Amino acid sequence: MQIETPMAEALGRYLDLSSLELKLTAQNMANVDTPGYRTEGFDFAAAMKRSLDALGQPGGENAALAEPQVERVGGLLERPDGNNVSMDREGMKMAEAQLEFRTGAELLKHEFTRVMDAIHVDQK
Repeated sequence: MQIETPMAEALGRYLDLSSLELKLTAQNMANVDTPGYRTEGFDFAAAMKRSLDALGQPGGENAALAEPQVERVGGLLERPDGNNVSMDREGMKMAEAQLEFRTGAELLKHEFTRVMDAIHVDQK
């Protein structure tokens, strides 16, 4: 038996997006010395909004799972070798994504506790 709530679905997507953000940030950091490498990322807030909008629509569970549009990040200083990775920027993005992930995991834990409390309410 699988129990799902709209909040748990939304938090699951939140965790998926923050995990992708961590992955992209680590990828950018790993390529700091790769000539011609361009920093990649996505708009977390816009991707989360699209996911929430899709979850609110009939049959939107599948649409909400669509990957966000990963693009090259513009406006960064480029070195002579064509690489534009900024370790300062990536360090901040990593800290932000870690905080988002920890927050989402804690909120999901509370949601599961709430559901379990509702299931076991008669046993108290």
